[in-house]
Amino acid sequence: MAVPWLRIVDGLLGATDVVRWVRGQSSLEPRAAESNRLETRLAGVVVSALKEAFDRDHQRLELERQRMEEERERAERLLRLEWLRQAGEREIARQRVLGAVALAGWLGTLFLVSRVTASGTSGRVMLGVTWLFLISALATAFSAQTRVADEMGRMDDRATPAEITRSAAGSASPWLIVAGLVTIAVSLLFT
Repeated sequence: MAVPWLRIVDGLLGATDVVRWVRGQSSLEPRAAESNRLETRLAGVVVSALKEAFDRDHQRLELERQRMEEERERAERLLRLEWLRQAGEREIARQRVLGAVALAGWLGTLFLVSRVTASGTSGRVMLGVTWLFLISALATAFSAQTRVADEMGRMDDRATPAEITRSAAGSASPWLIVAGLVTIAVSLLFT
């Protein structure tokens, strides 16, 4: 039969506990102190693990915030570029219409050549001035289209629509058309 060593050891430990208790020393106090130290160490480990987890979460949240900010700035930049592109395309379309009006006005004066030139030299001079205005309007419209297209190729998100669309040639085109049409109207009135 086997000797119950564990019971014997447990009995001896129990006897030592009784002896200490009788002397006034409790065997529970050293165990409690050791247990408190163990709990303190475990609590410290848990606190440091939690602190590390919170720090990682804080870093992850900060990275996400930075990424969202970068995406927002990128979206705003793309939106500004799109607005600038649309402004440039509108200006090109406007210059094309002005060019078409100048060409139509010039072609319209071709039908009036015989009537205007019949009045003599003054009619021919007025017709020549009209053609000069209308062909100049056509040329400035083409020039303005080219400038706007060049500016659109170089634009960045810091540009303003005025920087892309404004040009002296673009501003002169409608006035040259008006001057040409007024000149032909005056020449027709006096013939």
